[in-house]
Amino acid sequence: MQIFNPPHPGEVLRDYLEGVSITQAAFALQISRSRLSRILNGHAPITADMALRLGALVNTSAEMWADMQSEYALWQALQQPRPAIHPLRHRRDNMQSEE
Repeated sequence: MQIFNPPHPGEVLRDYLEGVSITQAAFALQISRSRLSRILNGHAPITADMALRLGALVNTSAEMWADMQSEYALWQALQQPRPAIHPLRHRRDNMQSEE
């Protein structure tokens, strides 16, 4: 699957919370206002627990939020230099090559 610069889930959450204050949403989620603000500004990830809370709050699936976070994190990681990693040779592969 190719991913093209997906938005941080906090950006999507902003749309869901249109017309609701950060304070109101944080209270409903039972988290601090600063924690929600960090998510909305893309400075904190959506954890599994938060995905469950958001799903309940805005009537979506927790998987939707978790998937968005996963895609965002993967794209971010792909933008960083990575060392060359070579596949492990499994024991079965070695045994077949010796025959």
